[in-house]
Amino acid sequence: MDNKKRTTRGKFLSLLLRHQPGTIGLQLDGEGWASVPELLEKVAGRDAGFDRTALEEIVATNAKNRFEFDRLTDRIRARQGHSVEVDLGLEALAPPTLLFHGTADRFLPSIMAEGLRSGARQHVHLSAEESTAWEVGRRHGRPVVLLVAAGDLAAAGQAFFRASNGVWLTGPVPAAFLREQSSGPKTPA
Repeated sequence: MDNKKRTTRGKFLSLLLRHQPGTIGLQLDGEGWASVPELLEKVAGRDAGFDRTALEEIVATNAKNRFEFDRLTDRIRARQGHSVEVDLGLEALAPPTLLFHGTADRFLPSIMAEGLRSGARQHVHLSAEESTAWEVGRRHGRPVVLLVAAGDLAAAGQAFFRASNGVWLTGPVPAAFLREQSSGPKTPA
């Protein structure tokens, strides 16, 4: 499968497993799992080439590692980023002292006034690596990275979770726990 087709199918899979499973009449269970046979049957009417091999390739090659199969590979789900209500079954963990959030500079004034909000998603997404936050910010415009005082926020009683792909998830982050990173990513000389 070429990159363009893989990207298109990956975006469609994200739509189905994170936001609008009803688009094809797909049912997610309470933990966000969908039956692989049901998914493939329902997608076949829209894309005959979207078979088990294509699905496995999308999961294996997704740069953001967004999807996972269960142990038996008969169910699939998105690891995080849901706007539909699911319980991923994650246990609260003590976060690192600092986490990072990448965004575009045009959003900075409202974020610094109101804090980070999840918007349509269930959680605010944070990364443990600054470089990942810069990549995320670049997708939205001129990048800005925010330092999140996650350790202090956890000490104040906020729960943090880590998805199986390493993305940290939490509730709204008040502006008092945010600071703009003063410089861009380090590049080799």
